Amino acid sequence: MAEPHQKQNRDRNDRRPRRDDEESDGLIDKLVAVVRVSKTTKGGRTMRFGAYVVVGDQKGRVGFGHGKAREVPESIEKATKQAKRKLFRVPMREGRTLHHDLRGHSGAARVILRAAPAGTGIIAGGPMRAVFEVLGIGDVVAKSTGTSNAHNMVHATLDALKQASSPRQIASRRGVKIGNLLGSRDGSKHEEKEGAHE
Repeated sequence: MAEPHQKQNRDRNDRRPRRDDEESDGLIDKLVAVVRVSKTTKGGRTMRFGAYVVVGDQKGRVGFGHGKAREVPESIEKATKQAKRKLFRVPMREGRTLHHDLRGHSGAARVILRAAPAGTGIIAGGPMRAVFEVLGIGDVVAKSTGTSNAHNMVHATLDALKQASSPRQIASRRGVKIGNLLGSRDGSKHEEKEGAHE
């Protein structure tokens, strides 16, 4: 009776490393912040550490994780695993910037993300820069207002990025061809220029 149970556990353990290896392929992680939390109990103070980690493949995917443990390395490991489970894709223009301006918020944090021309670089500070670096965005201008709390700033940035859309996605939602969508936009700009000259 014991052999089938042991074999089942062994097979299950054999599968786990392969799944972890698949998730870690091509992903890089950045530690955003480490916070220390103390809890006062009857037996005294209990110290714990929290870690915020962002993970991405520098090709348009990004995720954020938060882990807590009694030791810093363990909290970072927990946060990294959580971030890998929460990866999502962000459409980028020319693989370097956003398609359009975005706004996001989380708690008291407010962020504005603007598409930028080539050569601008990442104009953003603190936690926001880490998100753009793992995402693979090379040209962006970002502004944050409100709280400077790392947790809320990262969540606000991700909230803005989840609203990003590419021309192909917009054309699909409207049920039109992408050429007609871009053509109408260019045509309206041309009409505005002609009206300004008159």
